[in-house]
Amino acid sequence: MRIISGKYKSRRLVAPKNLPVRPTTDMAKEGLFNILNNWYHFHQLNVLDLFAGTGNISYEFASRGTENILAVDQHSGCIHFINKTAKELDFDIQTLKADVYPFLENHKAQYDVIFADAPYDFSDEQFNRIADLVFENNLLDEQGTLVLEHSLQTDLSNNTYFTQSKRYGSCVFSFFEK
Repeated sequence: MRIISGKYKSRRLVAPKNLPVRPTTDMAKEGLFNILNNWYHFHQLNVLDLFAGTGNISYEFASRGTENILAVDQHSGCIHFINKTAKELDFDIQTLKADVYPFLENHKAQYDVIFADAPYDFSDEQFNRIADLVFENNLLDEQGTLVLEHSLQTDLSNNTYFTQSKRYGSCVFSFFEK
């Protein structure tokens, strides 16, 4: 994986092979950040990265100037890798080892952007539950955006907060707003 833009543009990062992850492809990540770049000033954002995995999305935000990032993953190896890489790159990325669903049920902070790269084999119901918990618990700022990454087989367009989706190869980003 590589960082697409910002302070560490073109920097390649290699995650350990034993992590249970599927990092967002560079092509898809570039498309997503082109969209977000038109909506936000990165240095002003509070970002929540759910199912953070390797930290790929968190590093991209940090490289572009975002200083308030919380990366959540339930795998201790992923959290260790994110902490190690963030330290090497001097990124202020906070990490939390937690299961996403209980975290969303109990967390009280608000974010401008919440990104969730849940396992592609999640059901539509599991993906919708993430969106519902974000909005039920008021975790998005008034102008905030939730982005769920999923496969082509998943359709989240029936969710009350769904606004649009964008496809990049076999990856789809669904966007949700208040």
